[in-house]
Amino acid sequence: MVLNRLQSTQLPTATPRSESDTALLRVATYNIHKGVRGIGPRKRLEIHNLGLGVEALDADMVFLQEVRLFHTREARKFDRSKFGWPEQGQAHFLAPEGYDVAYRTNAVTRHGEHGNALLSRWPIGDVGHFDVSDHRFEQRGLLHVPVQWGGMTVHAVVAHFGLIHASRVRQVQKLAEFLEANVPSDAPLVVAGDFNDWAEKLDPPMWSIGLQRARSEEARTHCPTFPSLAPVFALDRFYLRGLRCRSTFVPRGTAWARMSDHLPLVAELEAA
Repeated sequence: MVLNRLQSTQLPTATPRSESDTALLRVATYNIHKGVRGIGPRKRLEIHNLGLGVEALDADMVFLQEVRLFHTREARKFDRSKFGWPEQGQAHFLAPEGYDVAYRTNAVTRHGEHGNALLSRWPIGDVGHFDVSDHRFEQRGLLHVPVQWGGMTVHAVVAHFGLIHASRVRQVQKLAEFLEANVPSDAPLVVAGDFNDWAEKLDPPMWSIGLQRARSEEARTHCPTFPSLAPVFALDRFYLRGLRCRSTFVPRGTAWARMSDHLPLVAELEAA
């Protein structure tokens, strides 16, 4: 039942979806809220539904934020639930069959940790991680994964920026330093994630380092993804270099709204 409701909000099926078709690269970015929703006694485990959701997106690359490798308190809490806390890390648990997985921790907390992940239908290379924390109250990082797609290497960077605008601007500069040192200037690049840019002020700093925000030519506005029950803010984004956006899409519906406080953002890209 849940899977049927999720599938009803996939991208239009006119686009071929086979491993032999490399004309379009479908990417998705999703803040999964550590796989749980609610607070106190009403807190519920959503990681199993999220697994169905990630599969329904049918994306070549899925950029994930707020992913847990482990959390001892949550594992104990949900150990007696119907499905239970997964024994493996959430990134590997969510990966559809045959996908490569990259994960690195950003933040360490009292009972566990969380970080960024990339799930890829295509082969991946050496995984890198770069600390972009701006102050001691927020631990932030970049996950860098080269992906082999269509006879080229596409560099994927998963980001989750800070809650303060000045911090985000400084994190853009740290991103620029990382890219200059680790990504060839002529290589296709996707920087995706939750940028926490409520006031829509981050595009000019990103333009200044050569990254263009993904939006299809037909779209007049960016796709809001937060909060999931009634999305108003476009916090989840793709920034591109050497690739062009053909379309963007946000799945909607009650099944998607319950799984995280964010909705996923999906885009179809092609070589520029």
